[in-house]
Amino acid sequence: MRGLTKYPFEIRPLSEEDGGGFLISFPDIPGCISDGDTEEEAIANGRDALKGTLLTLKAEGFPVPKPNSGGIASGKFVTRVPKTIHAQLSARAKSEGVSLNSLVLAFIADGLGKRERR
Repeated sequence: MRGLTKYPFEIRPLSEEDGGGFLISFPDIPGCISDGDTEEEAIANGRDALKGTLLTLKAEGFPVPKPNSGGIASGKFVTRVPKTIHAQLSARAKSEGVSLNSLVLAFIADGLGKRERR
């Protein structure tokens, strides 16, 4: 199936309580998720899940969302950071009792606010 690589995805580490490894999801295709022991395995498994989901949607006569159908400002983005920074952020989030996403969002908002006050 062509065009699978055009669908954006989000990947995040799973906690040990959730089995470890990585979870992949596709914002344009709600409910289409997969996982893997490594990021690469999660991506490969995610592509298989995406292909199956898109084929099922077509076969059942449901509309197939186009890649990036969430729009330019979907409110989601994925970025890679060095492992040391990820570890520091994770430790800080844990110590503050918030999710990693919440902590990073707070840092971004704080940084943008400081910039606008200049």
